Amino acid sequence: MSNPENTTVELSCGLPPGPEFSDLATLAEECGYARVWIFGSAPLWEDPFAHLALAASRTSRIGFGTAVSIPSERSEMAMASSIATVARISGGRFRVCFGTGATARRTMGRAPLPLKMVGEYLSAVRGLLEGQTVTIDGSPVRMLHAEGLAAPRPVDAQIWLSAFGPRAIELAGRVADGIIGQHPHPTLPTATMRAGTVLEPGEHRESRRVREAVGPWRAVAYHEAYAIAGARAVDAMPGGARWRAEVERLAPEGERHLLTHQGHVTHLTERDLPLTGFDGGFPSMIGEPDAIRAELTRLAGRGVREVIYTPSGPDVARELTTFAAAAR
Repeated sequence: MSNPENTTVELSCGLPPGPEFSDLATLAEECGYARVWIFGSAPLWEDPFAHLALAASRTSRIGFGTAVSIPSERSEMAMASSIATVARISGGRFRVCFGTGATARRTMGRAPLPLKMVGEYLSAVRGLLEGQTVTIDGSPVRMLHAEGLAAPRPVDAQIWLSAFGPRAIELAGRVADGIIGQHPHPTLPTATMRAGTVLEPGEHRESRRVREAVGPWRAVAYHEAYAIAGARAVDAMPGGARWRAEVERLAPEGERHLLTHQGHVTHLTERDLPLTGFDGGFPSMIGEPDAIRAELTRLAGRGVREVIYTPSGPDVARELTTFAAAAR
């Protein structure tokens, strides 16, 4: 889908749940970001809903979302109650996006969830938030929160789906209000994620600062290649064989999933450092302000509704501030 007449796009940001989240969410609001999407992976980060509640209480305008919530980490009822809590505290500024848990589950040696299971989970959570009685594990269940103990049903929160393949895109059309994906959905609003950094005047795109700023996202390509396709795939990438050899030296075969995604999208391990010169993998926006604005305009013309900027590196506050300024 393309929309040549649409040359604007919402600019949001994506951040991990951790000690700095609420401070960075406050900064993002000051910088004019439309929304903060919080990452979700129990083996890697703290609880996202606790941080969302804190950030929501410290802000007044900016929206929030999860990118992404994983069905296997919370029961349907626990998830509905968590969503209702953040929706109430934020005054309706919250949407939740679900995914199959590709990275989170692989860090525990498990496969991503089947899409069918994700679809059933979303439908149950939506029903609970609407005040319906739904069947879970063979029993009828409903949100029983008394008046004054939770927001009244229906709870005001959109439900989105992380959809990158054709089956997920088709499922989203049936169960979701929008998607996070690489390509615009034919009928639903689409947000897409981009790493990157704004260059200083005269700065080279492969300077040490740039490599440190985007390095955690560049390393993701190696992590995923090894986790999904194995040794041959990662060995074909620049520096991949050496990276793999270090992982396999440090852990026996049954425990390598504990190291593969270490520092995922936030930090670089010693074995990841040489990979920062690989300019590929996760989509990134690296350039001076004019180039950043041009890329945002291009994405809007393709039909992307929202760009989720995912800063990383040693100075996330700098990245948030300069990117927002470049996008204006």
